[in-house]
Amino acid sequence: MFSYGGFVQLGVKRFNAWARTDHRRSALSFFTMGSSCSNHLGIPPGNGPNAVGCTDFMMDHTAEGTFFRLYYPCQEMESAGKPDWVPYKEYFNGLADFMKMNRALSERIFNYLFGSFKIPAYLDAPFKSNEKCPVIIFSHGLGAFRTLYSAICAEMASQGFIVASVEHRDQSASATYYFCEKPESERSNASLTKSSGATQQNLVKEWMYYRALQHGESEFPLRNKQVKQRADECILALDKLTEINSGISVQNVLETHFDWSTLKNSMDLCRIAVMGHSFGGATVIEALCKEVKFKCGVALDSWMTPLDDEIFPRVKQPIFFINSEKFQWAGNISRMKKLDSAVIQRKMITIRGTVHQSFPDFTFLTGNWIGKLMKLKGEIDPELAIDLCNKATLAFLQRHLGLEKNFNQWDPLINGEDENLIPGTNVNLLQSAI
Repeated sequence: MFSYGGFVQLGVKRFNAWARTDHRRSALSFFTMGSSCSNHLGIPPGNGPNAVGCTDFMMDHTAEGTFFRLYYPCQEMESAGKPDWVPYKEYFNGLADFMKMNRALSERIFNYLFGSFKIPAYLDAPFKSNEKCPVIIFSHGLGAFRTLYSAICAEMASQGFIVASVEHRDQSASATYYFCEKPESERSNASLTKSSGATQQNLVKEWMYYRALQHGESEFPLRNKQVKQRADECILALDKLTEINSGISVQNVLETHFDWSTLKNSMDLCRIAVMGHSFGGATVIEALCKEVKFKCGVALDSWMTPLDDEIFPRVKQPIFFINSEKFQWAGNISRMKKLDSAVIQRKMITIRGTVHQSFPDFTFLTGNWIGKLMKLKGEIDPELAIDLCNKATLAFLQRHLGLEKNFNQWDPLINGEDENLIPGTNVNLLQSAI
C-alpha cells in the first residue's frame, strides 16, 4: 500500500507534531472532517444487486498457513452487524512501526481518526447466490493488511464474485498474526476451566510486524523473496477455496460463526482472477507466472521493483494495469511495458487526479485537509475514482473470464475513454528506457 511512502510518513509526522498541543487537539474533529459541510465519511458499500457478507479464514494456525478475509454474496441480515475496519489495536501499532512513529501517540491518533469505521459487509452472514460465483484472489500493498481494501472487495462481491483478500505473512504487512501452541502445562490448566473452544484454547496469538530494510541493505533481494512468497500465499488461498468448493470439511482456526459447508459447489473455478495494489500488483504478475488457473490479472498502481525481468515473457494471461496519476515514474512504467504483447491483451489506463492511496479505504475516511496532508486523497472525488476503477475492472473481467453479465457496458473504460481517464500513462517515456 505505502510503497515509496515517504510522503505519507512526512504528512503523518507533521500531523503528529501538530496534534501534540492541547488547543489544537480540540480542532481535530473539524480538520478530520475537512470542513463543516464535508460529505459523510465512510467506506462506500457495493453497488451491485447482491448484499455482501464477510468472514475470516485461517487454516493451519502457524505462520505457514493461509489467512484471508472472504467477501461473498449473502442473505441480507441487519442483525448480523458489520465488523470493525481495523480489527485489533496491534494493526495500529504496525502502521506506526511502518511509518517510523511513536506507537503510543500514533495509536491514539489512528484510533481517533479511524477506530469507529465499519466494513460495508455483514459479518458471517449466510452465503446466498443463484449461480456459481467467479473467484478473485486479492493481494494487499506494502504496509497494509487484509481489511484495507474493503471498498473494492465489497463491490466485487456485490457483483457476484467471491473474493479472498489475503493477509500476507512475508513481513510486508504492517501487522498480521498466527498462533503458537501453549506449553503442555498451560494447556492442561486451560482444559480444566474451559469445556468448549478446544482448538483456540490451546493456542496463543503471535503477532508478526513489518520488516524494515536494514541500514545498507539492498531492497531487491528482500522484495523479490517476498513477492515469491506472496504469490505462493495467493495460490494457497485458491487451493483452500478449491477444497471448500469440493465439499471437503475444513477447520477454521478462528472459529467464526460462518457455515463453510454452504460454499460447496458455489464457485466457478474455471473463472478465477488475481488482483492487487502496489506490492500486490507485483504479486499479481508473479502469481500469473506461477499458476495458470488464474485466467487474468488486474494490477492497481503496481510497484514493479520486486519482480525478476525473466518472468515477464513467461506470463501468458491478460493483464490490466490501472494506475494513479501521481505515483508512477518512467522506470516503473517501462517494466510494465515489457509485458506488452501482440497476441495477449495487456491494457493500461491512468485515473486523473489520483494518488497512490486512492485505492485503499483510507481515502474515504479523512476529510480534504488531513487527506491531502497525508497524501491519502488526490484532486478527484475518491468515490468517483474508485467507481471508475471498479467498473473498468468488471468490464475487463467479463471480457477475459467469459462472464455473461452486463459489465461490457463499461468496455470503453478499458481503453481510457472517459474525461477522468488517460489511455495508457501520463508518464513521459524515453525510447531508451522502454
